[in-house]
Amino acid sequence: MATTDVVIAQTTVDDEDRARELARGAVEARLAACAHIDAPLTAVYRWKGAVETATEWRISYKTTRDRLPALGAWVHQEHPYDVPEWITLPVESTSAAYGGWVAGETAGG
Repeated sequence: MATTDVVIAQTTVDDEDRARELARGAVEARLAACAHIDAPLTAVYRWKGAVETATEWRISYKTTRDRLPALGAWVHQEHPYDVPEWITLPVESTSAAYGGWVAGETAGG
């Protein structure tokens, strides 16, 4: 395993079709090498003074540190929420082949 500049960035959305659009759009724009959409989950959160419950789909993008700002800006522009979740997770290590693939797929965007 090698150190890497790969980053995982996550958001959630309350519509499966919209999750697919957000995943596909980022990959098509070379902002992410790939995106995974998790099975529906239940979110419980406070919004505007009330506790809410919603069904959401989490999108996990695999990208590089260099492409992360552009991906974040794109997601915030395309996302239907007023305040979309945006969490980034560093990847401590990955195989050289996978890290190279992520870098190659997000280059030149």
